[in-house]
Amino acid sequence: MTWHFDQFSGQTTAGFSYFLTALQNNATFFDQQRPLWLARAPGRLDLMGGIADYSGALVLELPLALATWVAAQPAEEGMITIRSTVTGGATEEPEVAFPLDTLTYQDYAAAHAALTADPTRSWCAYVLGALLVLQREHGFPLQGLRLFIYSEVPVGKGVSSSAALEVATMQALCGLYQFQMEGRQIALLCQQAENLIVGAPCGVMDQMTSACGEQDSLLALLCQPAELQASVTLPPEIEVWGIDSGIRHAVTGADYGSVRVGAFMGYRIIAELAGLKVEQTDKDRVTIEDPLWQGYLANISPSLWESSYRDRVPLHISGADFLARYQGFTDHVTKIDPERLYAVRRPTAHPIYEHLRVRLFRHLLAEQTVSEEQLLLLGELMYQSHASYSSCGLGSGGTDRLVEMIREAGTAASVYGAKITGGGSGGTVAVLARRGAYEQVKRIAELYSQESGLEVEVLGGSSHGAVAWSSHMIAAQ
Repeated sequence: MTWHFDQFSGQTTAGFSYFLTALQNNATFFDQQRPLWLARAPGRLDLMGGIADYSGALVLELPLALATWVAAQPAEEGMITIRSTVTGGATEEPEVAFPLDTLTYQDYAAAHAALTADPTRSWCAYVLGALLVLQREHGFPLQGLRLFIYSEVPVGKGVSSSAALEVATMQALCGLYQFQMEGRQIALLCQQAENLIVGAPCGVMDQMTSACGEQDSLLALLCQPAELQASVTLPPEIEVWGIDSGIRHAVTGADYGSVRVGAFMGYRIIAELAGLKVEQTDKDRVTIEDPLWQGYLANISPSLWESSYRDRVPLHISGADFLARYQGFTDHVTKIDPERLYAVRRPTAHPIYEHLRVRLFRHLLAEQTVSEEQLLLLGELMYQSHASYSSCGLGSGGTDRLVEMIREAGTAASVYGAKITGGGSGGTVAVLARRGAYEQVKRIAELYSQESGLEVEVLGGSSHGAVAWSSHMIAAQ
């Protein structure tokens, strides 16, 4: 069997060529008599905003050239079979089959428990999560399917391999079922799948960038809850790179989750101090009537935080003490552990200051001719953001060292700023540089690799999101 790709003759990127080769090499995985639906979604580099997304901040995200592709085909057999050319670890099964009668769950909690119980196949929760959300929210049929996954987005590097997989899967399924959905809705449904089925308490910036990003532009998203604003085209003097630290990052990790819990604790405490009306609606959950900040920490100004709330929000509080005093908080994707001690003041401060930093960053990029002073200011905002991550406990030895090396190399190497990306605690460092600085960035990465003994990779390039690429049907001949 041979697949014919004449319709893609104008899309001869290296990554797409590799995908087509992988698809041909796995041709017998599919039924020769049925068409395939293909979709593509890129990873992303979090330039500014990061973990402030769940607190309502503006974020600026670059869709990468690296992408994940999914090929979907209906199947007669009563099961869903998923094959991937890359998984997150050597112990994970590259091909998994799920009989349809095992995928009927009472609710999302039951799906989460079942699909994440076996670590050798838990990666499939990202794929099946997209399908189950479409089934539950839009009535998609649960039928036999074959899904093939090829990805060049590195796993565990903080560049959103999970969102790329979710978005590409959902886009391919929408094509297969001839269902039209706008990019924002795809992103929100994919976030729902990751929050409720995978069990990762992420914000929506990753899925939104993977679905709606524009090549060579920063996706500007005001996360209140997910309002797309005009993209920010990178000035011609600037380029953005990522350096993989060699340290694995996971958004499901306890540090990320505890920092998020701390931020929502902080908002609940400030609401009490401000005299806002609070009503308990469920166990450990409240609603807050908030005409001041509309429910988002990011809308509190740094000056108000410093003058009225900073010293009244505790550095730390135990889960038990918080629940006893405040009855709960407004976050619906994390839980408070009564036995755990949570940092509160610094996770609360981060989105308040980060929202200001990101807005200033965008303003400095508004002029398409960027001066040396503007570059220095842009870099300083990134360094401040990185320091704030570390103060929340989301730094790592590797990423801190890379940022230090970028700072030391400085303008002599045409590099101006750096910060950890995404959820922190490892992963990739975003680097702001003058155009043409690749060799200098590559040299810094090599020096870091020699010093740390870790394998690293320089990530660059940009591409459109999944919606612009759309989904495409091909037939075997």
